This record gives sequence, structure tokens and C-alpha cells, in this order.
Amino acid sequence: MPFIDSKITAPVSAEKKETIKASLGKAVSLLHKSETYLMVGIEDNYDLWFAGKKLEKGAYVSVSLFGHASSADYEKLTGKICEIYEKELEIPASCVYVTYHPVSDWGWNGANF
Repeated sequence: MPFIDSKITAPVSAEKKETIKASLGKAVSLLHKSETYLMVGIEDNYDLWFAGKKLEKGAYVSVSLFGHASSADYEKLTGKICEIYEKELEIPASCVYVTYHPVSDWGWNGANF
């Protein structure tokens, strides 16, 4: 039950959003999860500041995960997320923050896991 939520400074076309969603769907396997229950959110034109300066190209990516993964797996996913955003949106890895949020209680379809 992962949820990958992205806040991106630049406008992102519907086509690019679809490409990013598909790439994240493959990348989530690095956490030993499948795209089957993956939810993705992409919010573009979002104001972000880093080191006191407004970013023209930057992203904050929050990964919520039912359960948890190893630090090594999180690091692999961070690298992949940075690669995706650099390739698709020309956002340098140095302007991408990724956070991880393990969740012990997750509800879906009227019940909790």
C-alpha cells in the first residue's frame, strides 16, 4: 500500500504525469511492493524554497508505505526517484527531497490492513 506524493515547482503536462506515474510504478518494486496498490499524487506549480532561495526546478517527494523497508532499499528508491525527475523534468538530484513514512495502520476499501 504505497503512496508516492510529489510536489513539483514547474508545470507538468498530463503526458509527463503519466510517464512519471508509470516510472514510479516500476520503481516501487525496489521496496518489494508492486504497482497493484500504488497510489501516486503529482502537484505541479508548487512553490518550494531551498536554502532560502526559491527553486525554479525542484521537487519534494513523500513516500508513505504500509510497513517499512530497509535503509538500503529506501536509498535505492531515492536514487531512482531522482533519476526519474532528472530525466523527465530536468530537475537536478540536488533539488529533490525524498522522505519516507512507514505506516502501521492503513485503511482501504472500508477496512484496515
